[in-house]
Amino acid sequence: MNGHELVSNPPRQSKTTPTTDANHFVLTFENNRFASELFGQYDQNLKLIEQRLHVDARPRGNSVAISGEVTATNQARRALDYLYGRLQKGSTVEVSDVEGAIRMAVAADDQLQLPTMEKKAKLNLAQISTRKKTIAARTPTQDSYIRALERSELVFGVGPAGTGKTYLAVAYAAQLLERGAVDRIILSRPAVEAGERLGFLPGDMKEKVDPYLRPLYDALYDMMPGDKVERAITAGVIEIAPLAFMRGRTLGNAVVILDEAQNTTTMQMKMFLTRLGENGRMIVTGDPSQVDLPRGTKSGLVEALQILKDVEGVSVVRFKDVDVVRHPMVARIVRAYEAQTAVPDESL
Repeated sequence: MNGHELVSNPPRQSKTTPTTDANHFVLTFENNRFASELFGQYDQNLKLIEQRLHVDARPRGNSVAISGEVTATNQARRALDYLYGRLQKGSTVEVSDVEGAIRMAVAADDQLQLPTMEKKAKLNLAQISTRKKTIAARTPTQDSYIRALERSELVFGVGPAGTGKTYLAVAYAAQLLERGAVDRIILSRPAVEAGERLGFLPGDMKEKVDPYLRPLYDALYDMMPGDKVERAITAGVIEIAPLAFMRGRTLGNAVVILDEAQNTTTMQMKMFLTRLGENGRMIVTGDPSQVDLPRGTKSGLVEALQILKDVEGVSVVRFKDVDVVRHPMVARIVRAYEAQTAVPDESL
């Protein structure tokens, strides 16, 4: 069942009991256990909604009274209805899910043009599902990214760390593999830091390059059972290799992901993009602000974004600091660094 089916025509979620105050209403959830999970341990999820939306949310049994400014209380209602629907479908509700629901509820009132959201209605978020896990978009940009992965043969996801670019790409690849839409997943990164020192590292080639590819392994194991990942790697169904290994190949009937693409040169990027074969999908992720190439070397990612911006079948999704879904501190760190780069260094 895909993400749209998960949230279209959902079971009855909650009753809204209005009171005389236009900025105050009561939500009653029919399943007591789900209501308890929704509110969170010690009502932590409600406290988070209070903090983020500046509303008052007071639980009583399987009901919660919400009061505050009209727009904010409606956002709280949409977020809680969506999260309760997740519980009805068998999913769990973590703090990160609450954060995501709040972001998307606010986005609806900011009039962001999302194909999966109706303004002032129930939230309907793009999702990726595998047998092990279902992931829902947690920001408007993630929603757009998942939709782009579904419709385009080549997708660029660019922006700062912690926005889910690589994780969602690997999740989408795992989904296509499980559904039989592709035969292989190929994951690659440029091993920029290795250079001639690679030969001095212990072990065979796989052991030498594995440290550079570890984030891709982590995402795979999160989306698929570990034993299946191991068998797929052994059988060549999942291939994880440095970018140099792509030369001379035609990669058909596969999802090919290039991570840390900002560290490719112009020729490396062109080589990679021209590997696309029949029934193939390519996903390129990277952060143009974190280029580790030698000074004076132009990033192949930056150049490709310019050259391919009007090419049919290519989608570019740009993430920003507001899309960071790790610890809130990460978003603040990203903003601080971006602000610093915008100010000339007078010490130079």
